[in-house]
Amino acid sequence: MEMDKKIKLSKDINVTELDGEKVMVDFETGKYFIIKGCGNDIWDMLSEEISPNEIIDKLLTEYDVSREVCTQSVMDFLGKMEEYNFV
Repeated sequence: MEMDKKIKLSKDINVTELDGEKVMVDFETGKYFIIKGCGNDIWDMLSEEISPNEIIDKLLTEYDVSREVCTQSVMDFLGKMEEYNFV
């Protein structure tokens, strides 16, 4: 995934919030995710077109984490989202 390429959620996915976690279900495939913490923030950012670099920059203003760790975490998360065709 290119760091400056704009991405967003590719389709409507049923999302429910439970105790600070998001539970997402794709009824077409039966695949689901449970995310919490900064994953919730990333998910919310993906409702609009945004690049991985922009996501990282925003998270760095909210969390006390190094750019390297943040970048790896964001790319891992987005990789899973891409694997399941959510972005």
